[in-house]
Amino acid sequence: MTTDTPARLLQLLSLLQTPREWPGGELADRLRVSRRTVRRDVDRLRELGYPVQATRGADGGYRLVAGKAMPPLVLDDEEAVAIAVGLRAGAGHAIEGVDEAAVRALAKLEQVLPSRLRHRVSTLQAATTPLALGDGPGIAPETLTVMASTVAGHERLRFAYRDKDGSASRRLTEPHRLVSTGRRWYLVAYDVDRADWRTFRVDRVSEPLATGVRFAPRELPTGSAAEYLRQSIHRRQETYAFEVRFAAPAEQVSARVPAWLGVPEDDDAGGCVLRGTTGDPMEWLAVRLAMAEAEFAVHAPDELVQCVRRLGDRLSRAAQAGPGTSEAPQAPEVQEGPR
Repeated sequence: MTTDTPARLLQLLSLLQTPREWPGGELADRLRVSRRTVRRDVDRLRELGYPVQATRGADGGYRLVAGKAMPPLVLDDEEAVAIAVGLRAGAGHAIEGVDEAAVRALAKLEQVLPSRLRHRVSTLQAATTPLALGDGPGIAPETLTVMASTVAGHERLRFAYRDKDGSASRRLTEPHRLVSTGRRWYLVAYDVDRADWRTFRVDRVSEPLATGVRFAPRELPTGSAAEYLRQSIHRRQETYAFEVRFAAPAEQVSARVPAWLGVPEDDDAGGCVLRGTTGDPMEWLAVRLAMAEAEFAVHAPDELVQCVRRLGDRLSRAAQAGPGTSEAPQAPEVQEGPR
């Protein structure tokens, strides 16, 4: 008989978290207690916020249902390893939809993982090679989890940083927020030595160290970290506005086009128009537009029109080469202008 009430509650919760209904008699047998004790333990779980539903009948049954709030989960070893591996794989690449919340979840999970499970997670990840479908740089998940922990705990963060030109420096920061653009991770933080706000590309960060020194959060110059990052990126690079019309409704296009490019708007002809501003290379934008799987026409700028045309010509030549062709296609002749 299980006399340790907390341990018995955890065991009962673990059973109820499986997607089935448990007869009261079976739970009593599993826990080696009376049915009356099972009813009392179920009441305790309800007081803790777990929505346990009881059914009437000869034996009665219990099942865990969806509630209004998310109570803590009890995971077995295999479940904990599976979730950690999945979160680490997602966090290592700036995948759209995997944002700071996922990184915080990974930081919390790895903080409480026993060393034996942490070793299993590291071993499994080292033995697998993910297929990178995007063009964003890879990031060590440990870097993101350290940053997420310092953001949540208002703890100063020290790290080595490599600028765009390759110059190295050491930074002491008060981290404010991690922001994912879908291609890259950025850290918005107050740089203590420079006494100003900065944005840092996380793939250029190494040796992150939580100093243990707490700080009082400062107020950003702009309303949100995402807006500050957007303004910071625009200040550092040349941007251009674009306008594209798709022969498909906005709902279809928005599911295939990254959200940071803009929000498509339906027009009167059954298609939609996408307007936005970006500093990404035009070749990259042309590819992303083609991946929307809908006919489209570029209205502006003229440079993007020419870029799409060159990309189309290149793909057409590649398709005309056909399978089994050993010779590389000939490059188009370039007309020389006046000297």
